[in-house]
Order: sequence, then structure tokens, then C-alpha cells
Amino acid sequence: MQEKYIDETKQGEAFAIAEKPQNSKKLFLESYGCQMNFSDSEIVASILNEQGYNTTLLPEEADLILLNTCSIREKAEQTVRMRLSQFKNLKKEKPNLTVGVLGCMAERLKTKFLEEEHLVDLVVGPDAYRDLPNLLKETEDGRDAINVILSKEETYADISPVRLGGNGVTAFVTITRGCDNMCTFCVVPFTRGRERSRDPHSIIEECKELWTNGYKEITLLGQNVDSYLWFGGGAKKDFKKATEIQQLTAINFAQLMEMVAVAVPQMRIRFSTSNPHDMSTDVFKVMAKYDNICKYVHLPVQSGSDRMLEKMNRQHTRAEYLALINKAKELIPEVSFSQDMIIGFCGETEEDHQLTLSLMREVEYDYGYMFSYSERPGTPAEKKMEDDIPADVKQRRLAEVIALQGELSRKRMQGYVGRNHEILIEGTSKKNPNQWKGRNSQNAVCVFDKLDGQKLGDIVTVFVHGNTQGTLLGKTV
Repeated sequence: MQEKYIDETKQGEAFAIAEKPQNSKKLFLESYGCQMNFSDSEIVASILNEQGYNTTLLPEEADLILLNTCSIREKAEQTVRMRLSQFKNLKKEKPNLTVGVLGCMAERLKTKFLEEEHLVDLVVGPDAYRDLPNLLKETEDGRDAINVILSKEETYADISPVRLGGNGVTAFVTITRGCDNMCTFCVVPFTRGRERSRDPHSIIEECKELWTNGYKEITLLGQNVDSYLWFGGGAKKDFKKATEIQQLTAINFAQLMEMVAVAVPQMRIRFSTSNPHDMSTDVFKVMAKYDNICKYVHLPVQSGSDRMLEKMNRQHTRAEYLALINKAKELIPEVSFSQDMIIGFCGETEEDHQLTLSLMREVEYDYGYMFSYSERPGTPAEKKMEDDIPADVKQRRLAEVIALQGELSRKRMQGYVGRNHEILIEGTSKKNPNQWKGRNSQNAVCVFDKLDGQKLGDIVTVFVHGNTQGTLLGKTV
């Protein structure tokens, strides 16, 4: 589980889908970054599947190569650039090959990719995927094609995503897009635009369809799911400016999650990602009320120091964050938490760092995603603050945070030992083909021996008899 402590940004992952016999073209689609990017890739595959493209796992046999990219950290951008260089060489062998960049890097680096470095033929932002068929026609005429216009309305609610690869058991259901919070370190508001919420009825229908198709767990997904807010005439962010009737009929995230829990009562439900500023105790009350809502919250904090939180424009204090944690534990005694933490942000002192460590000890996270701060072009921090913490100090502090999280994770895992857990079978263990892997309600991974009659998607009762730092060891009851 060491990678969980270091990097949430996934490396490129290619997917294959069921082929349509009438389709004659091949698409190689590779995704980087957050869960939202992987969900977006399913939308892209659906759009292009209707345009004659089946997907392939082999870039050398593709007619179209698309990378769905991430700008959240410098490392992710460097990885994508290296990959594009490889495809540039492939393009020399296949002159008719079209290469494109989607997602966050597309919006931020459009000019460099197309005009300066000539790495791609196609650049498409996260709100312009419907325009892909038209843009591809432009590339067929020998022109570079670009659409990175951000939208205040686009949610892709009417597009049924093609479920790419995966295990056929778990799926993402996007409920919001964009972010309005403007944290000073973050590029997301500039690459994904303003927040907008999706029609709740389309969300419910997608969840029902997934259950009908054999899926057993969904994750309600957004940059900030807690800001979900739907009004009867459309999606609005500003509750105060809505009419009185709109306010009375508005649906917030807690209400949406309850609607989903009732609509698919046997479906496991998770959600990600939350922002402490928008999280309400009503969400915890709904989690406590319904057994099919998993007792796990990913609640990024970024720092344990109020001084750092203010510089990050996080809009919550340490005390407010801890009050949320304590309320959740009061309402849901078995709840678990994970965190995001940025180490070495502009001006961070040793005292700030120690406050982060003490917060971690107080919360006792199950696991976390921790990074040393890297400056992102165009963000308020890059424009107005100095990245003044030496690299060796960042690395030392990061190592201390990772080591502490390792201790906390082992302690939390030990707390699950000696009890029965309901585990959803999600696949075969990577280390042992004779064992299943799955997660409990608290999102802890468990491995256990396969038994005759068990299959993918089953929820089985497992007695946990041991643990490692990040994995539970069990036996089917």
C-alpha cells in the first residue's frame, strides 16, 4: 500500500471495451490522474463508439490515440509528455495516425502542444467531448483541431458511459463537474471550470441501469460532491439568488445520496471527493441511516496549521475540520477516513509541520495521499507566493508524514482484526491467484482464499485474522 502514501495520480491506463462488429476504426485511449478523468474517458469512448471506433489495447494498431491528461502535479505532466514523444515516433511510421490530448493539460497547454512542440493533431478540453466527431473531421482534412471552451452547463447527463475495462462490479457515476473553491495551490478551477450539478433523475436512472447490468457498487463522483445542488429549473450554485420556490425544491448532496440509497437498496454506495468547507452533518446522518452506504469518507485537509490553511484559501480551520470528524464518529462509530496532505507549501514552518503531524495523530486516518508541494502555473500561489521551502526540507517532512501514516494505517488495520466483515469480491489478488481481493465498508482491502461457488461480485462474510500495513488477511465464514 506504499503507493497510497505517495501518489494518488495514476499512471496511464489503457482500456478495452466490447466491440461493435460494424465499427472499422481503432481507438487507443489512455487515462491519467484522478477518478474523474477515468470517468470522462468512459464518456469519450461512448461518443466515439457511435462514430465507428472500437478500442484497442495496442497503440500500434490504432487509427486514433487519445491521452486523457492531468495537470494537478508536475510529475503527471512530465509523464504525459514522455508518452506523447513515443507516439510522435509511431506517427512517423503511420502518417495517417491521429494523436490527441484530452482533459486538463489540453486546456492549459493547448498552444504548446499544437503550435510550438507539434506533438498532437487534436486538443480537446473536458467540456468539449461532444465536439470530437467534428474535430476529427478537421484533422482528416490535414488541419489541427482544438476546442477547450469551458461550459457552465455541460454535465454529459444524457450520455450513457461505456464501462471501460474494469471488473464489471464497481463503477463511477459523475454527479458534479468543475470546482468553485479556488484553493491557491490548485489548477482545477482553471482547467475544469465552474461547478455545475447533474439532474438527479438521470443519476438515479444510471444507478438503476448499473444494478440491472450486474454492478454491485457505485461511487458518486465529483471534484467536490458536497457542493451538489439541483434546482427544479436547472443547476445553480448560488442558493441565495434562487427563487423561494427553487429553494424549497432544491436537492442537496445528502438528499441525493438518500435518493440513490432508496432507489438501489442492494447497491453499495461510496462518494468522492469531499471538501470540509461544504460537508454537512446531514451527509453523516444519511450514511448512518442506510446500510448500503459505505462507512468511509475521503476528507482532504491539506495541512494541520490554520496559518497554512488560510494561505491555501481552504475556507475551513483546523477546529472546524476536527469538529466534522468528531461529529461523524459520533453518528457513525465505525466510520473511517482518508486524507490529502500537501507538505512544504509556501512559507511552511517547522511549527506548521508539527501541527500537521498532530492532526494526523488525532484523526487516525486509515490511509492518505501525501505530496510535497509543486508549483502549478497559473494558480494564485504561483502568481503571488514564493515556493521557498528547500527541496531537502520538503522531502524530510514528507518522509516523516509518510512514516506516521504508515504507523496509523497499521494501527487502523489491526482494529479490524478478530471480527467478521462483509467483503465485496472485486477481483483476484495480484500476489496470489488462489485468493480473492475486495474491500469492506470502511474501504480497507482484504484478501482471502477462494472457495468453490464464490464468484466476482459476491458479497461474502470474511473473518479477519491478521493484517499488514495496508491489507487485511481473512477467511470466508
